[in-house]
Amino acid sequence: MPSTVAPSLLELIGSTPLVELSPVGDTRIYAKLEGQNPTGSIKDRIAKAMIEAAEAAGELEPGRELLEPTSGNTGISLALVAKLKGYGLTCVMPENATEERKRLLRLFGANVVFSPPEQGSNGAVRLALQLAEADARYFMPFQYGNEANPRAHYEGTGAEIAEALDQVDVLVAGLGTGG
Repeated sequence: MPSTVAPSLLELIGSTPLVELSPVGDTRIYAKLEGQNPTGSIKDRIAKAMIEAAEAAGELEPGRELLEPTSGNTGISLALVAKLKGYGLTCVMPENATEERKRLLRLFGANVVFSPPEQGSNGAVRLALQLAEADARYFMPFQYGNEANPRAHYEGTGAEIAEALDQVDVLVAGLGTGG
């Protein structure tokens, strides 16, 4: 496979390889290697898609700061994309989130605000909504209700699979926030 030079990590999001796993009888099984995205997560796709959709709609412009409730992976991906695009990011997460996630967020330059651990992700969402309401500099992509979140997979991941394979009989995927 030829080596390429990407002008930015943003260019390395998506277009992940599809690999055929060992056949089981006549069944051919493929896996999409989303761990090949820059943060090692499929969430890089949705982070880039949500930010670029907001930019295109004029909702996100220089000087605004992103704010997002997260339990980790989407926040980490948003932190990378925000940093590469020159935006600040504040993530709201339950205080009992793993140290690994907290460190990765800070490594990518995100501010971290903690919500009460006993309230879980719902508490992070409530606190983020309060912060966004109180401060107009914040733009919240809001992965839980952002159409660009699942659309990133319809236009990206799904299109890549359809282009690579002649026929797909069954697709197995995990589902959380739609992204």
